[in-house]
Amino acid sequence: MTDLVSTGTLTIAVIGAGGKMGMRVSNNLAKTDHTVFYSEASPAGQERVREAGREITETADAIKDADVVILAVPDVVLGAVSETVVPDMKTGSIVLTLDPAAAYAGLLARRDDIHYAVAHPCHPSVFLERTTPEEWADTFGGIAAPQEVVAALEEGDDEVRAIAETVIATMYSPVIKVHWVTVKQLAVLEPTLVETIACMVGEFLKEALDETVNGVGVPYEAARAMLYGHTWIALTNGLRGSNPFSDACHIAMDYGRESIVRDDWKKIFSDDQLDYVIGRMLKLEGGITR
Repeated sequence: MTDLVSTGTLTIAVIGAGGKMGMRVSNNLAKTDHTVFYSEASPAGQERVREAGREITETADAIKDADVVILAVPDVVLGAVSETVVPDMKTGSIVLTLDPAAAYAGLLARRDDIHYAVAHPCHPSVFLERTTPEEWADTFGGIAAPQEVVAALEEGDDEVRAIAETVIATMYSPVIKVHWVTVKQLAVLEPTLVETIACMVGEFLKEALDETVNGVGVPYEAARAMLYGHTWIALTNGLRGSNPFSDACHIAMDYGRESIVRDDWKKIFSDDQLDYVIGRMLKLEGGITR
C-alpha cells in the first residue's frame, strides 16, 4: 500500500462500465495515469464503452490485479455481482460501491482480507458559485462543476483510506472535499435526507406547479417564474437565514405544515424505518435481516 500511495499509480477495475454511473466514473478515470480495466456484461453497455474508445475486459481478468474494484451496477444486483467478484479479488484490495444501500443491508460478499468502501457524490451545491456555462450545465457533477463527496470505509488504515480517496476524488472530479462517515450515517444521508426528503420535495414542487397551471389556470410562464425565484429564496432563507421570512410568510408556512406535513414525519430517521425503505429499494421480500 505504501508504494501505491507514494506513486499515485493504481490498477482499477470498473464493473458495469457501460451503465449510466459506470460511464460517468470511467470518463474521469480514463483521463488519468492509472491502469483502468472496463468490464460490462450487456451488449448495449459494451457498445457504449467501445464508442467511448475504451476496450472491454472480462471481469475475471479485470479484477485479478486490481487495487480497487468499482462496482458500478444497480443496487438490486450488487449482492449477486459481489458474489462473483469478491472471491477473486487480490488480498488487500478495495471493493468500492457507489451507494450505501447494499453495504448497509449486509448484501455484499464478505472477505476478511479485503476492504470495503462506499462513496456517493453530493452533486454541485445550489449555493456553488458557478462562473462558466460548463459549470451551469453540469447539474449532476463529475464534468465541470465542483462537488463534495461523502464516503465510508468499513475497515482499513490511513493508507487504505488514502487510496480510496484518490480514486473517489478522481472518478467524481472536480471534487472539493471527501467527507468520511460510517456506512449507517451514509445510509441516513442517502436515502433518508436526500431522497426521502429532498428529492421528494423537488418532485412535489413540480406537482404543485402543474396544479397551479392546470388546476387553477395560472399562465405557465408566470407560475414558473414565481416558483423558480421563490424556491431559490426559500432555500437561502431556510438553510442559510440570509433574508428572514416575513411574519405573513411564516403564517402561510405554518398553514402549509398543518395541511401537508405529518406530525410524526421525523420517524423516517429511526432505524426500523431506515431498514424498511432500504429493503423496499433493494426489493428484499423479507426486508433487511440482521
